[in-house]
Amino acid sequence: RVAKRIGRDTPLTVKTTFLGAHAVPQDISKEEYIAVILNEMIPAIAHEELADYIDVFCEQGFFTPDETERIVEEGKRFGMKPRIHANQLHRSGGVQVGVKTKAISVDHLENIGEEEIMALKHSEVMPTALPGAAFFLGLPFPPARQIIDAGLPMAIASDYNPGSSPCGNMPLMIALACIRMKITPEEAFNAATINTAFALELQQTHGSITRGKVANVLITKPIPSISYIPYAFGSYLVSKVILNGKVL
Repeated sequence: RVAKRIGRDTPLTVKTTFLGAHAVPQDISKEEYIAVILNEMIPAIAHEELADYIDVFCEQGFFTPDETERIVEEGKRFGMKPRIHANQLHRSGGVQVGVKTKAISVDHLENIGEEEIMALKHSEVMPTALPGAAFFLGLPFPPARQIIDAGLPMAIASDYNPGSSPCGNMPLMIALACIRMKITPEEAFNAATINTAFALELQQTHGSITRGKVANVLITKPIPSISYIPYAFGSYLVSKVILNGKVL
């Protein structure tokens, strides 16, 4: 509800995701909790029009591929499009579920290999790396170089949350992508802008500086090149922010 108000009352563009299936509460069985998600939560979320997307943490010890598919298919029935927390800790099958259910994106991807990359190549699902979570939890970073070299696009997001990535600093995410995931600054900026717009289904209006698109622009302090932003990681290099064509 807060996110919905922010989207209504501020100039920010807001997309919302219902992630009820992240973990199972201690006082209920998993099957009982899934029933609550399917029969109570999803209908309530849809009734109040609170979520554009539905997400599931498809991971060993959390939700299986079959359970993930059940939940996202019910969300689809109520008008929410799928995205999947996939392959963060193990080769969980989350990527394959995302492809099967025509998810908008599969997010995390720390543990993927050739099988998952080939599955993504035959889909329209956007692979999304969340380097802040890998950094904070000490996990392997997503194999971004292999993903891009396979001819796939890739988005980058912060995964800003109190449990596994308490940092919303996108320039730092871009720096981590370059330094630890071995992609170029140009690839990282594409991933954080136009590819992220695709992952939010906003590519027609956002994500690039193009005639006719929304004028959301950062103006930096004087720097020698775009590569300086990930090079000088942690430095605050923003001079001005333009949102919807207005300087903040």
